[in-house]
Amino acid sequence: MELKLLEIGSQTEQLSACKLSLLMGVFTQENRIADFLKFARSMLQTDYAILAFKGEPYIWFSSDEGCKPFLAEADARVNRFFDEHDLITPQSEIYAEVSAYMQSLGMYHQRMLAVDLCDSGDSVGHVYLFDQHSAAFDPKSIVIVREFIQSLMGIIRLRLENAELKEEFEQQAALNFSKTKFFQIIAHDLRAPFHGLLGFSEILAKERDTLDEKGIQDISEYVFDTAQSTYNLLENLLNWAMAEGGRFVYHPINFELQQSVKIVSNVLASLALQKNIQLINTLETDIKVYADINMITSVIQNLVSNALKFTHTDGTGKVIIRAEQDKDQVHIYIQDTGLGMTKDQIDNLFEPKITISRQGTLGEKGTGLGLVLCKRFIDLNQGQICVTSKEGEGTLFKVSLPAASQAHKALEKQAYSSV
Repeated sequence: MELKLLEIGSQTEQLSACKLSLLMGVFTQENRIADFLKFARSMLQTDYAILAFKGEPYIWFSSDEGCKPFLAEADARVNRFFDEHDLITPQSEIYAEVSAYMQSLGMYHQRMLAVDLCDSGDSVGHVYLFDQHSAAFDPKSIVIVREFIQSLMGIIRLRLENAELKEEFEQQAALNFSKTKFFQIIAHDLRAPFHGLLGFSEILAKERDTLDEKGIQDISEYVFDTAQSTYNLLENLLNWAMAEGGRFVYHPINFELQQSVKIVSNVLASLALQKNIQLINTLETDIKVYADINMITSVIQNLVSNALKFTHTDGTGKVIIRAEQDKDQVHIYIQDTGLGMTKDQIDNLFEPKITISRQGTLGEKGTGLGLVLCKRFIDLNQGQICVTSKEGEGTLFKVSLPAASQAHKALEKQAYSSV
């Protein structure tokens, strides 16, 4: 067989999988692989050289015509030759076997030298120098070339460290920018309700005698609603910051899911009644999950509260809580018959940024921060959360959590039967 060389950029679709090769600049004018193999060939006075990084789909072939890649043989088993050798020369006891195998792969030669690229005892690839000449390699040149080839590991380590530092820097810079923007929006969103609170409280304090009972009632309701929504924003923000800072301690236990749902249903029953919405719990009592009960209760409360917020108040609205177990997972569904969402809204639903969401069906305001917290809590509990929705037809949230395991202690029914 012959080595099938490729032109970079035409057939090299798998080049993105060549991490070390890319770090050595194979796509750039500073192609260190090409320079390295050219110098190695000149030191040993060979016509050809090959560099193969372990696990990468392309191998690099150097000759007087330049440096080009070719596809690695999927079933090539060259690593076995380097189990006990880091240098293979014509004087090595396994040279004949290695030479014959390389010939079968299309690497034709009369003489060959192979060096294992080692980093702290681990092989990361191999270098082969070969040609059709019959003259023996100069022993001194072999020593120099071997040391030169191993020096490549220093360059690789340095570039790996630089790449990791660059990635960490870019991630930190992006995170810092996001946090700055995040808190700018928070400051803006907090300023607006406080203007209203200060203005109307000033009216109550200084002009109460000029107001009738309806005016006082309207202002009181506004102050109460605004204070409550602002408090909810601050509470969600604090919880989110604690979760991001690792201050929430994850305490998973086996517990019946009905415990959390019962608490949430009792807390939000008055809101559902106020909005003339049916809050329906169809959960079976024997479904157990392995999770942090406080986090999951918070998630369910947030999702049900959102569902009530966006469900119609004409008496036809419904919010349904149900669950089912599938092998080692429990799937929780919270479905409403409300306003629904667009695809763009769904795509950005769990992004860690505050945006003014649409008003609820009674004019409720929100920032979406609660859903970011839900996603964080679900991730901490090794679960998944997803949503399907159609504008004008309602929304369905699905939360998947690990099912209860017999290896962990479960809470008893009496923990919630008296709630």
